Amino acid sequence: MLLLSLVISALALVLVCFVILYGLNRKIAYAADKTQQQLGDALQQNSILRSEVAEMRAGMLSIGKRLVAVEQRNQELAQQQDAQKYDDPDAKIYSRAVKMVELGADIEEIIRECELPRAEAELLMSLHQQKGAN
Repeated sequence: MLLLSLVISALALVLVCFVILYGLNRKIAYAADKTQQQLGDALQQNSILRSEVAEMRAGMLSIGKRLVAVEQRNQELAQQQDAQKYDDPDAKIYSRAVKMVELGADIEEIIRECELPRAEAELLMSLHQQKGAN
């Protein structure tokens, strides 16, 4: 009888162990499924982010190319403007007059040296004084 009760106790203990193991196995399986789903979501989001980065890179390269083209055009225009400034004899006279005003020459000296009418010389002086006041 003692042997029978030990066998029944052992079977009951084995049955309890199987129930516990079954429950743990289900929890592990659920956690594995959940982790697998999270990994799939993360991989999908990673793929989306990679494509967005690629699009941004392509856009930035395009902007960079346009910026280089604009800078080159700006340099060309600046060179053309400088060339025209030196080709125009009137511009040379006014440049010289402005330089004289900046160096502190008086109006009579500017009129005499640059052969400008008095009104133009006074205008240059007035503009220089306004520029200095700002």
